[in-house]
Amino acid sequence: MTAPNDKLRDMLLTAGMSQAELARRVKRRAHEIGHAQVSPDASSVRRWMEGMTPRAPLPVIIADVFSGHCDRRVTTYDIGLGDQPDLDRSLKYNPSWKETVEAVTELGRADMDRRHVLAALPFTVAAGVGPSRDWLLSTLDQEPKPASGQRLRVEDVTHVRNMFGSFQEIDVMQGGGAGRKLLKEYMNEHVYPLLRRTYSKEVYRALTAAICEQTYLLGWMAFDNGEHAAAQRYLIQSLRMAEESQDAALGAHVLAGMADQATLRGNPAEGRRLAQTGRHGLARVDAPSCLADLWVLEARALAALGDKTGTARAVAASERAFDRADSERDRPTWAKFIDGAYLHGEMANAFRDLKQPDLAAVHASRSIEHARKQNRARRGAMSQAALAVTHLQKGDLDAAHSAAVKTIDLARRVKSSRAVEALQDVRKRMTPFGTHPLVADFNERARTLLAA
Repeated sequence: MTAPNDKLRDMLLTAGMSQAELARRVKRRAHEIGHAQVSPDASSVRRWMEGMTPRAPLPVIIADVFSGHCDRRVTTYDIGLGDQPDLDRSLKYNPSWKETVEAVTELGRADMDRRHVLAALPFTVAAGVGPSRDWLLSTLDQEPKPASGQRLRVEDVTHVRNMFGSFQEIDVMQGGGAGRKLLKEYMNEHVYPLLRRTYSKEVYRALTAAICEQTYLLGWMAFDNGEHAAAQRYLIQSLRMAEESQDAALGAHVLAGMADQATLRGNPAEGRRLAQTGRHGLARVDAPSCLADLWVLEARALAALGDKTGTARAVAASERAFDRADSERDRPTWAKFIDGAYLHGEMANAFRDLKQPDLAAVHASRSIEHARKQNRARRGAMSQAALAVTHLQKGDLDAAHSAAVKTIDLARRVKSSRAVEALQDVRKRMTPFGTHPLVADFNERARTLLAA
């Protein structure tokens, strides 16, 4: 016996549409695109809900009708008439803006409804190389493409931008796992549907920039929460939106996130290339905060590659760029947390990886002090962990234990897999000290948090 199509039934209820109305809309849409032979009625809809699958092209037409009515992308999978969405599509940097909109909205729906499937996907090595090249080669002077639907106002875009600041604050202060679900729902229900409306050229560019920022943040939250496949896909689609907005600094900022992820996922050579691409994209733009970020992430990549000279040079370049950031006019909201706590923390990690504990300790201490003043537990935890490692590299278990305990206390305050991974790294590096009481004490204190 055929199972009833509950997805289609639920979609009808959500849309507030009767069976007869759906049949009329499907018939009208089919005729509009040249399928005059398609003439469903209310009985046809009832049979679909009972489990009968209509012949092509009806599933696609039905999904298209719901997409137009709900003002968001509805796939044949969403209505129980097709396979699950092609999530590899969101790994591609598509020159078609229409295809980009479809890819990012499909990714958003999958993240809402099929998160376990998305979580099972692997992080794809070198997936960022093509997108970064395409972004850099773009002239960024394309005219915006008109969309369909209700006309968008500048006030709508301003609301999205204001919300970005609120969500970014949640991420920085509480960790990516704290606000990701809420941001995901906000994007799918309120933001991505805006891409289907009409707008002026000025509103269009502001809209694509605002959605780029939010999509980047959604990817970054996924990254910080250890969901790397989802993060990678959001970041690539965010980069495509940055091109559409013609904001070179914003695109370079996205590339910084991609570089960070590539290096931390074991691909520092790709991380360096992505950071370099971002810097090249800033050739005609004065964005010192973003430049400082790209240089410090290149330093992280070079350190992972064992290049001491290159790392020192990149750190110095980052410091020089950041010295100019105080005079940066109209510093964008997304650059707010490219600051001393963050930059010194990353510099500490770079010198830690090169086994240069004296330099690492200086930068870790500076980062900790900045983070303490701002009450930033995630950054504080990561920099305390770096400081603990520097003490271990010098053989000072007492000092390492003190910093490690502070790492635990700070990591408990946030939902961040990166903070937990930093703690795990400290535990691993304590192994050579065997069954020393301080090691046992640290392991006992960390046990509950690491198990969770």
